[in-house]
Amino acid sequence: MPETEERNSKVTSGPSTLVFYASGVILLLVCALKIPALIRRRHDPLLRAACLLLFAGGCIMLLAAPESIVKLDQLTGVANFAAPVVYATTVAYSAASLLLIINWRSAPPDRTKHASRLCITVYSLAILAIFVLFSAGNAPVQQLTLFDAYYANTPYIREMIVTYLVAHGIAAMTTSALCWRWSKQVNGSLRAGLRFLAPAYLLHVCYDVMRLIAVAARWTGHDLNFLVDKISPQLAAPSAVLGAIGFILPLVGPRIAATARIIGQLHRLTPLWQALRQVSTPGAIRTSLPWWRTPPAVLLTWRKTALYDALLALAPYYDHSVRETAHRAARRNGDEEPTATAIADAAMILAARERQATTSEQVHDAPDTSRWRPQDLVPLSLALTSPIVRNVLEHRVSLQEAARHE
Repeated sequence: MPETEERNSKVTSGPSTLVFYASGVILLLVCALKIPALIRRRHDPLLRAACLLLFAGGCIMLLAAPESIVKLDQLTGVANFAAPVVYATTVAYSAASLLLIINWRSAPPDRTKHASRLCITVYSLAILAIFVLFSAGNAPVQQLTLFDAYYANTPYIREMIVTYLVAHGIAAMTTSALCWRWSKQVNGSLRAGLRFLAPAYLLHVCYDVMRLIAVAARWTGHDLNFLVDKISPQLAAPSAVLGAIGFILPLVGPRIAATARIIGQLHRLTPLWQALRQVSTPGAIRTSLPWWRTPPAVLLTWRKTALYDALLALAPYYDHSVRETAHRAARRNGDEEPTATAIADAAMILAARERQATTSEQVHDAPDTSRWRPQDLVPLSLALTSPIVRNVLEHRVSLQEAARHE
């Protein structure tokens, strides 16, 4: 009875079974969603490795739950049968991680194939050895949290534990090293993801080292069991978080970066949009798109279209003399030609806006507006804040007022 009570207390005091099951179901569901793609691309080694990683990770979470360990032992009638099952699944997960990195990084196809086959062969043998050694050994007393240390001196079970820890540790160390080395060759979200994955798998190595130290301590008659049931489990959460971020970043990073660039363009186009949003555009259809519920890419396209409509509507009012005046002033100010051109165009556009709003008189020698390209809108918008534009327009207004008084 004391032994049973101790086991039950370990079950109830351990991690929440619901957390294990929820995480496992999510991983298996994501794996199931990839099955149609796997059927279509059955010869894609990267996709196969990703599916194996998801499947093994989901199985680990389901099988490593304390209640699952007890139930599996009860269903099979074999004490501690959950140990080789969880160990083998963990080794399969570590092999899938290594396979994923091997096939993910850019390398000669022959080298990638050779490394993949070697990984599959070695870790298949390790998984087979785990079950063979467990069958040859004897582990009659159920251990939920201290299996490694409790059976550290038991023949065959001892070898099974070492096989599991060494195989898992080597895969984790290799994966961490490959991620770090690869991160030096790439940029952007892929580099950031690899920089998260490297320490995530390094924590796996720390987990294995701690358990190996506890096992070796039992070989020499010492008790370091706290490394098995107290310290090493604390590494699971941070390694899982870092690993999840590392795998997610390369997938969502490009989309986030693209959205950030679009939002940046919208922000830089704000001065031009504020200046031209009230320009009359006969013949152009103006619709209202609320920014809070419109995708940024759609909003950017719509805003650029509206700006082009406004620029086209102002074309008959463009005064080339205003542009030349602003261009000369910008060059005298030391601005480079592209900047001076944008400032000159900005001054001409604002002058045309005022002319359209106050008079129907048009300028017949208006410059060709077809030279403006999509990439010109942002420099044009930024040029609106130049003091040269304001000075040219104020000088133009003063001349007009003086002419009216005369």
